[in-house]
Amino acid sequence: MIHHLLRRLALGLVTLVLISFVVYGLIRSIPGTPLTVAVAQTDPSRRLNPADLERMKAAYGLDKPWHEAYFVWLGNVLRGDLGRSISRKAPVTQLIGERIGPTLALSAGSLLITWALSIPLGLYAAARSGSADERGVSLVLYMLYSVPTFVAALALQLVFSVWSEGKPWELPLFGMTSGLPHASTAAWLADVARHAILPLVCMTYVSLAWYSRFINTNLQEVLRQDYIRTARAKGAGPVRVLVHHAFRNTLIPLVTLLGLSLPALLGGSVIVEQIFTWPGMGRLFFESLRERDYPTIMGLTLLFSMLTLAGQLLADVLYAWVDPRVSME
Repeated sequence: MIHHLLRRLALGLVTLVLISFVVYGLIRSIPGTPLTVAVAQTDPSRRLNPADLERMKAAYGLDKPWHEAYFVWLGNVLRGDLGRSISRKAPVTQLIGERIGPTLALSAGSLLITWALSIPLGLYAAARSGSADERGVSLVLYMLYSVPTFVAALALQLVFSVWSEGKPWELPLFGMTSGLPHASTAAWLADVARHAILPLVCMTYVSLAWYSRFINTNLQEVLRQDYIRTARAKGAGPVRVLVHHAFRNTLIPLVTLLGLSLPALLGGSVIVEQIFTWPGMGRLFFESLRERDYPTIMGLTLLFSMLTLAGQLLADVLYAWVDPRVSME
């Protein structure tokens, strides 16, 4: 097992370097630079002359070809330095550290709610397959899955913020807190929780619909296997057949989903965070792309790539744990 993990780690490092190399080349090929974007947004009467622009390019390393600049960036990363944001004038590690908390508050909460609800819904749909209530649940899930996130976000804002203004069930329209002065920890947490309700709903309903259908589909396939009929013939109850025999054998695809969902914990949702002005990693990534902030883009790309590779490695380890037939050797 150790040899397998070491091989996967070595392959992951090579993959990480290739991903960062390709992404660096792509973002440097996007029209515009951090300086041209910044100059375009300034007052025309205060724009810099060409000589000053060339000095600023040299200061930020924008005067080098992208492949040379990449290896400078890679050398700094190996020393633990992700660089300094060009547009925000702050270290990239500091910016990421400030956005991790808000993103985890949404992503981890959404993931826990999704798994806590989708597994019972999937089991219920499989147990009641073909019944009227199961078809009703499936119809609702299909409808949820078909609604775009931005449409749901705008509808929720309209119903619970605009139309419900002054009512007890009114929810904040945007932001993470109301900026209450001298608020206690309990009051601050309650304020954050109220602000998080609508973003959490938007981040959860699509995943809930998809995961529930995924679990139901896998269970339906397993329930048609011969060993399930054998278990029923031996007198096993319906609950034991469904949970112990059938659901246990659908864990491998679920483990794959769990591993692939790891990057989303810190990646956040660009659309949801942008609509609700939530100060998370997804919004930071969107703003960095718009501003051509190369160090921040590369720092976030490196983090997301590492999480993706770590999720795949975690899925491999969990395979052997949930299914003894899978060997790590």
